[in-house]
Amino acid sequence: MIVNASHLLVPTVDPELDHCSNYTEAWLWLSSLQPAYLGLISIIGLVGNGLVLCVFCLQKRPCSVADIYLGNLAAADLVMVSCLPFWAITIGRGYNWDFGEVLCKLVNVAICMNYICSVLFLMLVTMDRFLALVKPMSPSCLRRVTWAKRICLGIWSLGLLFTLPIMLFRKLAYVDNPGVDACILAYPHPAWRVYHNITMNLLGFLIPFLVVAYCTCHIVIALNEQEAKGLPGVRKDKKATYLVLAVLAVFLFCWVPHQVMRLLDTLDYFQVTPGCFWGHVLDIGIQLSTYLAYTNSAVNPFLCVIVGTQFRKRAKEVFCKRLSSLSKDLNSLSVSYSSVNRLNETQRTSIVTLEKYSLKQTHVR
Repeated sequence: MIVNASHLLVPTVDPELDHCSNYTEAWLWLSSLQPAYLGLISIIGLVGNGLVLCVFCLQKRPCSVADIYLGNLAAADLVMVSCLPFWAITIGRGYNWDFGEVLCKLVNVAICMNYICSVLFLMLVTMDRFLALVKPMSPSCLRRVTWAKRICLGIWSLGLLFTLPIMLFRKLAYVDNPGVDACILAYPHPAWRVYHNITMNLLGFLIPFLVVAYCTCHIVIALNEQEAKGLPGVRKDKKATYLVLAVLAVFLFCWVPHQVMRLLDTLDYFQVTPGCFWGHVLDIGIQLSTYLAYTNSAVNPFLCVIVGTQFRKRAKEVFCKRLSSLSKDLNSLSVSYSSVNRLNETQRTSIVTLEKYSLKQTHVR
């Protein structure tokens, strides 16, 4: 998706003439699994992230700074998983893009934005815990709801700015072999790929990871000190920190392989590891690591449910109130229906009585 779609096309050279095409079976196997896997990620991600956003939007209590960051993280993941079905259908049709050039650009911009926004929102969540536990007496604009909203808006703007090359150079083009209209990323010069990889490695991973690692280490030290002093509220702070650590651990598991493959792709540009064998291994590795990275967007909301006890309490409050109000509406509707039935029965009884009285009067005459 982020890589050039023309690299995904299955080679068709005769294996007897080109030993590099022995990996055709690997590409066919990968292409056969991709649509189902992307569809599964989409369904799980839509349900999970939709649930998280519903709880944050429907709860009556005001959102905290952490809620704002987690809500924006869920929104970024929801946008991304909503775009994956386009690629699942495209891969299932042999990489033939049937949705036009506008969607070719927009879908891939949304997918790329999700990555940079997700990692920065995760960094903000960790920084919020750091300020709450390590610097509780130090005033910071990051701990204010108004500033948190402004920062989130800035991150969305940064993500959009970061994806401008995708918007400019993604296009719908006919590829002779295998004869499809493909949505490809056609950089004007191969060096653009290197710039993009380096930017993703630094801004999208290394710098946020260093910030998160620094904050996490100091959070653990602060919690241990508070526990040693027997201060109240340590257990609650630990649970909130466990949620941040769980989200971070899953993020690293899902995204580190992709970052490593991007680094290797940059080395391949400088021909540090030449050869067609390395090229095929790198192409397949990038695809596998990309889909592992996309899995992160489907897993994050369930971490909030499994690890976050406070979130489960809020979810119960929100949905119990909604169900109770729905049952009240159904009861009132049932009462209204019963009243109408009784009124109709009374009217029918009156009409029958009137008819009987009229018949009696007729017989008397």
